[in-house]
Amino acid sequence: MPEVICTTVYQFPELSDAAKEKARSWYRELGPHDDWWDAVYEDFERVCEILGIRLKTNPVRLMGGGTRAKPCIWFSGFWSQGDGACFEGYWSHAKGASARILDYAPTDATLQGIADRLQAIQRRNFYQLAAEASHRGRYYHEYTMSVDVTRDSPTWQLPTEDAEEIVTEALRDLARWLYRQLEAEYDHLTSDEAIEEGIIANAYTFTERGRRLG
Repeated sequence: MPEVICTTVYQFPELSDAAKEKARSWYRELGPHDDWWDAVYEDFERVCEILGIRLKTNPVRLMGGGTRAKPCIWFSGFWSQGDGACFEGYWSHAKGASARILDYAPTDATLQGIADRLQAIQRRNFYQLAAEASHRGRYYHEYTMSVDVTRDSPTWQLPTEDAEEIVTEALRDLARWLYRQLEAEYDHLTSDEAIEEGIIANAYTFTERGRRLG
C-alpha cells in the first residue's frame, strides 16, 4: 500500500549553521548561470575600444537561424597551472586613450599604465604603429598570444627597437587584467553572500539537516 510521509521543510534563514553550510554547498555545486562572464566581456570590449583595439570576431549561429559576431576572447580558470585569458584583435593609435581610460576607470592603475605605455610608444613612432594579436595553441593565457608589430611610415621607417616588446607586453598585461576581472566576478558569484541571495530569491526549502527538498 502507498504511504504518505510528511517531512518538515525550512527556508534557508531557519536552518542551523551546519545545515546552512550544507545548503550552500548544494547550491554552489550548481555553478554560476550560463555565460556569467558576459558583463566582464562587455566591460573588456569597451576598454579595448578606448585603447584602440578592434577585437576579431567569429560568427556564432543563433537558435532562430541567424548569426551574430562573437568577439575572440577566451579564458580558462581558475585553479590550474596555465589558466588565464587571451584575445585576438588589431591595435592602432587611439587619440586621447589615456585620458579616456582615466575617465572610464579612474581608480584602475593597471589600465591607466597600459594606456600610458601604448601612448608613449606611439609618440616615439609618430603614431604610426599597428599590431595584430593572435591566439596560438590549445591553452588560453597571455603567453598563447603572438603579437606582430608594424609601422605605417611613408618613408619606410622601421619601428623603434623597443616597440615590439612594449606593445606585446602591454597587450599581454591587458589579458592578465581581463583574467583578474573574470576571477573576481567568479569569486563574487560563488561567495557565501551571493549563494545565500540566490537560495533565498528562489525560495528553495531544505530538511532540518540542510538537504534540498520541496
